[in-house]
Amino acid sequence: MPDLVPIPATLFRGGTSKGPLFLASDLPRDKATLDAVLLAALGSPHKRQVDGIGGAESLTSKVVIVSRSRRGDADVDYLFAQVNPESPLVDYKSNCGNMLSAIAPFAVENGLVGANGYKTTVRIYNINTDSVVESTIDTKGGEVHYEGDAAIDGVPGTAAPVIENFAKTVGSKTKKLLPTGHVTETIDGIEVTCIDVAVPAVIMDASSVGIQGNETKPLLDARSDLIARLNNIRVEAGRRMGMDDCTEYVVPKPLVLSPPRNGGTITSRDFVPYNCHATHSVTGATALAAACVLPGTLANRIARVPLDVLTTVRIEHPGGQMDMDVEGTMKGGSFTLTQANLLRTTRRLFSGMLFIPSRIWDGRDKATDVADISQSIEF
Repeated sequence: MPDLVPIPATLFRGGTSKGPLFLASDLPRDKATLDAVLLAALGSPHKRQVDGIGGAESLTSKVVIVSRSRRGDADVDYLFAQVNPESPLVDYKSNCGNMLSAIAPFAVENGLVGANGYKTTVRIYNINTDSVVESTIDTKGGEVHYEGDAAIDGVPGTAAPVIENFAKTVGSKTKKLLPTGHVTETIDGIEVTCIDVAVPAVIMDASSVGIQGNETKPLLDARSDLIARLNNIRVEAGRRMGMDDCTEYVVPKPLVLSPPRNGGTITSRDFVPYNCHATHSVTGATALAAACVLPGTLANRIARVPLDVLTTVRIEHPGGQMDMDVEGTMKGGSFTLTQANLLRTTRRLFSGMLFIPSRIWDGRDKATDVADISQSIEF
Protein backbone atom coordinates (compact mmCIF):
# COMPACT_ATOMS: atom_id res chain seq x y z
CA MET A 1 0.00 0.00 0.00
CA PRO A 2 1.29 3.52 -0.80
CA ASP A 3 2.27 5.46 2.31
CA LEU A 4 0.04 8.43 1.32
CA VAL A 5 -3.74 8.19 0.85
CA PRO A 6 -5.47 10.72 -1.48
CA ILE A 7 -8.70 12.41 -0.36
CA PRO A 8 -10.70 14.67 -2.75
CA ALA A 9 -10.96 18.18 -1.32
CA THR A 10 -11.87 21.71 -2.37
CA LEU A 11 -10.32 24.71 -0.67
CA PHE A 12 -12.69 27.68 -0.32
CA ARG A 13 -12.52 31.13 1.06
CA GLY A 14 -15.84 31.47 2.83
CA GLY A 15 -16.55 35.00 4.01
CA THR A 16 -13.48 36.02 6.04
CA SER A 17 -12.50 32.41 6.77
CA LYS A 18 -10.83 29.66 4.78
CA GLY A 19 -10.63 25.88 4.78
CA PRO A 20 -11.21 22.65 2.87
CA LEU A 21 -14.62 21.20 2.00
CA PHE A 22 -15.05 17.43 1.80
CA LEU A 23 -17.80 15.06 0.77
CA ALA A 24 -18.67 12.89 3.76
CA SER A 25 -18.40 9.80 1.57
CA ASP A 26 -14.66 10.48 1.10
CA LEU A 27 -13.90 10.45 4.84
CA PRO A 28 -13.82 7.83 7.63
CA ARG A 29 -16.98 7.31 9.67
CA ASP A 30 -15.15 6.70 12.97
CA LYS A 31 -14.62 9.90 14.99
CA ALA A 32 -11.15 9.05 16.28
CA THR A 33 -9.94 8.29 12.76
CA LEU A 34 -11.70 11.36 11.35
CA ASP A 35 -10.05 13.56 13.99
CA ALA A 36 -6.63 12.19 13.07
CA VAL A 37 -7.29 12.71 9.35
CA LEU A 38 -8.41 16.33 9.83
CA LEU A 39 -5.45 17.13 12.08
CA ALA A 40 -3.08 15.68 9.50
CA ALA A 41 -4.82 17.47 6.64
CA LEU A 42 -4.57 20.88 8.31
CA GLY A 43 -1.16 20.26 9.91
CA SER A 44 -2.12 20.48 13.58
CA PRO A 45 -0.89 20.65 16.21
CA HIS A 46 1.80 23.03 14.97
CA LYS A 47 1.94 26.82 15.23
CA ARG A 48 2.51 27.32 11.48
CA GLN A 49 0.70 24.13 10.38
CA VAL A 50 3.67 23.65 8.08
CA ASP A 51 2.82 19.98 7.36
CA GLY A 52 -0.74 20.66 6.23
CA ILE A 53 -2.95 23.15 4.40
CA GLY A 54 -4.07 25.08 7.49
CA GLY A 55 -3.58 28.83 7.49
CA ALA A 56 -1.76 29.08 10.86
CA GLU A 57 -4.67 30.74 12.68
CA SER A 58 -8.13 29.63 13.73
CA LEU A 59 -9.94 31.69 11.05
CA THR A 60 -8.12 29.87 8.26
CA SER A 61 -8.06 26.42 9.85
CA LYS A 62 -11.65 25.28 9.40
CA VAL A 63 -13.18 22.16 7.89
CA VAL A 64 -16.57 21.62 6.23
CA ILE A 65 -18.05 18.17 5.54
CA VAL A 66 -21.12 17.94 3.28
CA SER A 67 -23.59 15.34 1.96
CA ARG A 68 -27.15 15.12 0.68
CA SER A 69 -29.61 15.43 3.53
CA ARG A 70 -31.90 12.73 4.81
CA ARG A 71 -34.28 15.43 6.07
CA GLY A 72 -37.36 16.77 4.36
CA ASP A 73 -36.60 20.38 5.32
CA ALA A 74 -33.03 20.46 3.99
CA ASP A 75 -31.14 19.80 0.76
CA VAL A 76 -27.72 19.11 2.27
CA ASP A 77 -26.28 18.29 5.68
CA TYR A 78 -23.24 20.16 6.94
CA LEU A 79 -20.78 19.21 9.68
CA PHE A 80 -18.35 21.90 10.81
CA ALA A 81 -15.01 21.16 12.46
CA GLN A 82 -12.68 23.74 14.00
CA VAL A 83 -9.04 22.65 13.83
CA ASN A 84 -6.84 25.08 15.73
CA PRO A 85 -3.13 25.34 14.88
CA GLU A 86 -1.61 24.37 18.22
CA SER A 87 -4.32 22.07 19.55
CA PRO A 88 -4.69 18.30 19.07
CA LEU A 89 -8.44 18.66 19.69
CA VAL A 90 -10.96 18.80 16.83
CA ASP A 91 -13.91 20.93 17.98
CA TYR A 92 -17.40 20.03 16.69
CA LYS A 93 -19.31 22.19 19.18
CA SER A 94 -19.98 25.21 16.97
CA ASN A 95 -21.01 26.39 13.52
CA CYS A 96 -19.29 28.83 11.14
CA GLY A 97 -21.43 31.21 9.14
CA ASN A 98 -18.47 32.41 7.08
CA MET A 99 -17.58 28.93 5.82
CA LEU A 100 -21.29 28.22 5.40
CA SER A 101 -21.20 30.62 2.44
CA ALA A 102 -19.12 28.05 0.52
CA ILE A 103 -21.58 25.19 0.94
CA ALA A 104 -24.19 26.12 -1.68
CA PRO A 105 -21.56 26.52 -4.45
CA PHE A 106 -19.88 23.28 -3.38
CA ALA A 107 -23.22 21.44 -3.34
CA VAL A 108 -24.18 22.64 -6.83
CA GLU A 109 -20.76 21.94 -8.33
CA ASN A 110 -20.68 18.43 -6.83
CA GLY A 111 -24.17 17.52 -8.05
CA LEU A 112 -25.81 17.43 -4.60
CA VAL A 113 -28.25 20.20 -5.58
CA GLY A 114 -29.36 21.35 -9.02
CA ALA A 115 -29.07 24.98 -10.07
CA ASN A 116 -32.49 26.62 -10.21
CA GLY A 117 -32.58 29.58 -12.56
CA TYR A 118 -30.83 32.88 -11.96
CA LYS A 119 -30.74 32.37 -8.17
CA THR A 120 -30.51 29.07 -6.31
CA THR A 121 -31.46 28.71 -2.65
CA VAL A 122 -29.94 25.76 -0.81
CA ARG A 123 -31.42 24.63 2.51
CA ILE A 124 -28.47 23.66 4.70
CA TYR A 125 -28.92 21.62 7.86
CA ASN A 126 -26.08 22.16 10.31
CA ILE A 127 -25.71 19.03 12.42
CA ASN A 128 -23.50 20.79 15.00
CA THR A 129 -26.32 23.15 16.02
CA ASP A 130 -29.39 21.23 14.82
CA SER A 131 -30.57 24.18 12.71
CA VAL A 132 -31.39 25.02 9.10
CA VAL A 133 -29.89 28.00 7.27
CA GLU A 134 -30.96 29.04 3.78
CA SER A 135 -28.18 30.21 1.43
CA THR A 136 -28.93 31.91 -1.89
CA ILE A 137 -26.27 32.15 -4.63
CA ASP A 138 -25.98 33.37 -8.23
CA THR A 139 -26.47 30.56 -10.78
CA LYS A 140 -27.23 32.36 -14.01
CA GLY A 141 -26.99 29.90 -16.91
CA GLY A 142 -27.05 26.94 -14.55
CA GLU A 143 -23.53 27.56 -13.23
CA VAL A 144 -22.22 29.00 -9.97
CA HIS A 145 -20.97 32.57 -10.40
CA TYR A 146 -18.19 33.81 -8.13
CA GLU A 147 -17.52 37.20 -9.75
CA GLY A 148 -19.74 40.13 -8.81
CA ASP A 149 -20.04 43.54 -7.19
CA ALA A 150 -20.63 42.56 -3.55
CA ALA A 151 -17.98 43.52 -1.00
CA ILE A 152 -17.47 42.57 2.63
CA ASP A 153 -14.98 44.10 5.04
CA GLY A 154 -12.01 41.86 5.71
CA VAL A 155 -11.86 40.53 2.12
CA PRO A 156 -10.19 42.44 -0.75
CA GLY A 157 -12.11 43.22 -3.90
CA THR A 158 -15.65 42.20 -4.82
CA ALA A 159 -17.47 38.96 -5.60
CA ALA A 160 -20.92 37.52 -6.21
CA PRO A 161 -23.25 37.86 -3.21
CA VAL A 162 -24.22 34.97 -0.97
CA ILE A 163 -27.32 35.71 1.15
CA GLU A 164 -27.65 33.68 4.33
CA ASN A 165 -30.88 33.53 6.34
CA PHE A 166 -30.35 32.57 10.01
CA ALA A 167 -33.90 33.17 11.27
CA LYS A 168 -34.34 29.48 12.12
CA THR A 169 -31.24 29.20 14.30
CA VAL A 170 -32.68 30.31 17.66
CA GLY A 171 -31.55 27.91 20.38
CA SER A 172 -28.82 26.42 18.20
CA LYS A 173 -27.24 24.41 21.03
CA THR A 174 -29.47 24.88 24.05
CA LYS A 175 -32.93 24.96 22.39
CA LYS A 176 -33.57 28.28 24.15
CA LEU A 177 -33.18 31.92 23.16
CA LEU A 178 -32.13 32.78 26.71
CA PRO A 179 -30.64 29.53 28.04
CA THR A 180 -30.30 30.71 31.63
CA GLY A 181 -33.79 32.22 31.70
CA HIS A 182 -32.41 35.71 32.36
CA VAL A 183 -32.03 38.71 30.07
CA THR A 184 -29.03 39.79 32.14
CA GLU A 185 -27.11 38.29 35.07
CA THR A 186 -23.74 38.62 36.78
CA ILE A 187 -20.66 36.45 36.26
CA ASP A 188 -17.38 37.26 38.03
CA GLY A 189 -18.79 40.67 38.94
CA ILE A 190 -19.59 41.44 35.28
CA GLU A 191 -23.12 41.97 33.98
CA VAL A 192 -23.70 39.73 30.96
CA THR A 193 -26.40 38.55 28.58
CA CYS A 194 -26.34 34.85 27.66
CA ILE A 195 -28.11 34.27 24.34
CA ASP A 196 -28.27 31.43 21.80
CA VAL A 197 -28.98 32.36 18.18
CA ALA A 198 -26.77 30.60 15.59
CA VAL A 199 -24.26 30.12 18.40
CA PRO A 200 -24.34 30.41 22.20
CA ALA A 201 -22.80 33.75 23.15
CA VAL A 202 -22.05 35.64 26.33
CA ILE A 203 -22.29 39.39 25.79
CA MET A 204 -20.77 42.05 28.03
CA ASP A 205 -20.02 45.77 28.01
CA ALA A 206 -16.45 46.76 27.21
CA SER A 207 -16.25 49.23 30.08
CA SER A 208 -17.06 46.49 32.58
CA VAL A 209 -13.88 44.61 31.63
CA GLY A 210 -11.70 47.70 31.55
CA ILE A 211 -11.39 48.47 27.83
CA GLN A 212 -12.80 51.05 25.42
CA GLY A 213 -14.14 48.41 23.05
CA ASN A 214 -12.68 49.83 19.84
CA GLU A 215 -9.12 48.60 20.37
CA THR A 216 -7.29 46.88 17.53
CA LYS A 217 -6.84 43.13 17.38
CA PRO A 218 -3.06 43.30 18.16
CA LEU A 219 -3.70 45.40 21.25
CA LEU A 220 -6.36 43.03 22.52
CA ASP A 221 -4.36 39.92 21.66
CA ALA A 222 -1.56 41.28 23.85
CA ARG A 223 -3.89 41.54 26.85
CA SER A 224 -3.42 38.06 28.32
CA ASP A 225 -5.13 39.18 31.54
CA LEU A 226 -8.24 40.25 29.61
CA ILE A 227 -8.36 37.08 27.51
CA ALA A 228 -7.99 34.92 30.63
CA ARG A 229 -10.85 36.77 32.33
CA LEU A 230 -13.10 36.52 29.28
CA ASN A 231 -12.36 32.82 29.09
CA ASN A 232 -13.32 32.31 32.73
CA ILE A 233 -16.57 34.20 32.13
CA ARG A 234 -17.44 32.18 29.02
CA VAL A 235 -16.72 28.84 30.73
CA GLU A 236 -19.03 29.77 33.61
CA ALA A 237 -21.60 31.03 31.11
CA GLY A 238 -21.43 27.68 29.33
CA ARG A 239 -22.06 25.88 32.59
CA ARG A 240 -25.08 28.05 33.35
CA MET A 241 -26.36 27.56 29.79
CA GLY A 242 -26.38 23.79 30.35
CA MET A 243 -23.37 23.05 28.15
CA ASP A 244 -21.21 21.46 30.89
CA ASP A 245 -17.47 22.17 30.79
CA CYS A 246 -16.62 24.26 27.71
CA THR A 247 -12.98 24.91 28.62
CA GLU A 248 -11.62 23.10 25.56
CA TYR A 249 -14.19 24.44 23.09
CA VAL A 250 -14.82 27.72 21.25
CA VAL A 251 -18.38 28.19 22.52
CA PRO A 252 -20.01 30.00 24.14
CA LYS A 253 -18.58 32.92 22.22
CA PRO A 254 -17.52 36.03 24.22
CA LEU A 255 -18.65 39.30 22.61
CA VAL A 256 -17.49 42.60 24.11
CA LEU A 257 -19.67 45.59 23.18
CA SER A 258 -19.43 49.36 23.10
CA PRO A 259 -21.15 52.28 21.32
CA PRO A 260 -20.46 52.80 17.59
CA ARG A 261 -17.81 55.29 16.46
CA ASN A 262 -18.17 55.22 12.67
CA GLY A 263 -21.88 55.52 11.97
CA GLY A 264 -22.75 51.91 12.78
CA THR A 265 -25.26 50.49 15.23
CA ILE A 266 -22.89 48.90 17.74
CA THR A 267 -19.20 48.03 18.16
CA SER A 268 -18.20 44.45 18.93
CA ARG A 269 -15.00 42.59 19.65
CA ASP A 270 -15.48 38.86 19.06
CA PHE A 271 -13.07 36.52 20.86
CA VAL A 272 -12.44 33.08 19.32
CA PRO A 273 -11.85 32.56 22.27
CA TYR A 274 -8.10 32.94 22.96
CA ASN A 275 -7.59 35.95 20.72
CA CYS A 276 -9.68 38.63 19.06
CA HIS A 277 -11.35 37.85 15.73
CA ALA A 278 -9.74 39.82 12.89
CA THR A 279 -13.24 40.84 11.77
CA HIS A 280 -16.33 39.18 13.26
CA SER A 281 -17.83 35.71 13.14
CA VAL A 282 -21.13 35.40 11.29
CA THR A 283 -22.66 33.27 14.03
CA GLY A 284 -21.58 35.79 16.66
CA ALA A 285 -23.03 38.60 14.55
CA THR A 286 -26.34 36.74 14.35
CA ALA A 287 -26.50 36.31 18.12
CA LEU A 288 -25.55 39.96 18.58
CA ALA A 289 -28.09 41.25 16.04
CA ALA A 290 -30.86 39.29 17.77
CA ALA A 291 -29.74 40.68 21.11
CA CYS A 292 -29.87 44.21 19.67
CA VAL A 293 -33.61 43.72 19.07
CA LEU A 294 -34.47 41.79 22.25
CA PRO A 295 -35.57 44.28 24.93
CA GLY A 296 -33.46 44.46 28.08
CA THR A 297 -30.24 42.89 26.78
CA LEU A 298 -26.90 44.68 27.08
CA ALA A 299 -26.82 44.97 23.29
CA ASN A 300 -30.31 46.50 23.16
CA ARG A 301 -29.29 49.13 25.71
CA ILE A 302 -26.64 50.34 23.27
CA ALA A 303 -28.32 49.74 19.90
CA ARG A 304 -31.99 50.32 20.81
CA VAL A 305 -33.19 48.51 17.69
CA PRO A 306 -37.02 48.58 17.59
CA LEU A 307 -39.30 45.56 17.39
CA ASP A 308 -41.50 44.80 14.37
CA VAL A 309 -39.30 46.68 11.88
CA LEU A 310 -36.73 45.15 9.53
CA THR A 311 -33.58 46.98 10.59
CA THR A 312 -30.01 46.83 9.36
CA VAL A 313 -27.74 46.28 12.35
CA ARG A 314 -24.29 47.58 11.44
CA ILE A 315 -21.63 45.94 13.59
CA GLU A 316 -18.31 47.78 13.75
CA HIS A 317 -15.41 45.32 14.16
CA PRO A 318 -11.59 45.46 13.84
CA GLY A 319 -11.69 44.93 10.07
CA GLY A 320 -14.52 47.32 9.28
CA GLN A 321 -18.26 46.66 9.44
CA MET A 322 -20.69 43.78 9.07
CA ASP A 323 -24.36 44.39 8.25
CA MET A 324 -27.21 42.08 9.22
CA ASP A 325 -30.87 42.73 8.40
CA VAL A 326 -32.84 41.67 11.46
CA GLU A 327 -36.43 41.80 12.64
CA GLY A 328 -38.02 40.54 15.82
CA THR A 329 -41.47 40.63 17.33
CA MET A 330 -42.76 40.27 20.87
CA LYS A 331 -46.16 38.72 21.52
CA GLY A 332 -47.46 37.67 24.90
CA GLY A 333 -44.00 38.13 26.39
CA SER A 334 -42.48 35.73 23.86
CA PHE A 335 -39.80 36.93 21.40
CA THR A 336 -39.71 35.64 17.81
CA LEU A 337 -36.83 36.29 15.43
CA THR A 338 -38.58 36.70 12.08
CA GLN A 339 -35.61 37.70 9.91
CA ALA A 340 -31.80 37.53 10.20
CA ASN A 341 -30.18 37.96 6.80
CA LEU A 342 -26.50 38.48 6.06
CA LEU A 343 -24.50 39.07 2.91
CA ARG A 344 -21.27 37.09 2.46
CA THR A 345 -19.03 36.26 -0.49
CA THR A 346 -17.03 33.14 -1.30
CA ARG A 347 -14.50 31.82 -3.80
CA ARG A 348 -13.33 28.38 -4.77
CA LEU A 349 -9.53 28.39 -4.54
CA PHE A 350 -8.58 24.91 -5.71
CA SER A 351 -9.94 21.39 -6.09
CA GLY A 352 -7.82 18.25 -6.09
CA MET A 353 -6.38 15.53 -3.90
CA LEU A 354 -5.23 16.12 -0.36
CA PHE A 355 -2.77 13.46 0.84
CA ILE A 356 -2.53 12.11 4.38
CA PRO A 357 -0.26 9.32 5.70
CA SER A 358 -1.74 5.84 5.31
CA ARG A 359 -0.62 5.05 8.88
CA ILE A 360 -3.35 7.50 9.98
CA TRP A 361 -6.06 6.10 7.70
CA ASP A 362 -5.90 3.44 5.03
CA GLY A 363 -8.81 4.89 3.03
CA ARG A 364 -11.28 2.15 3.97
CA ASP A 365 -14.43 2.12 6.15
CA LYS A 366 -15.76 5.34 4.62
CA ALA A 367 -18.88 7.13 5.80
CA THR A 368 -22.06 7.12 3.74
CA ASP A 369 -23.05 10.69 4.66
CA VAL A 370 -22.74 13.36 7.34
CA ALA A 371 -25.42 11.73 9.49
CA ASP A 372 -23.35 8.54 9.47
CA ILE A 373 -20.29 10.42 10.77
CA SER A 374 -22.24 12.35 13.38
CA GLN A 375 -23.40 9.23 15.21
CA SER A 376 -20.03 8.98 16.97
CA ILE A 377 -19.69 12.71 17.77
CA GLU A 378 -20.95 14.39 20.92
CA PHE A 379 -22.33 17.84 20.20
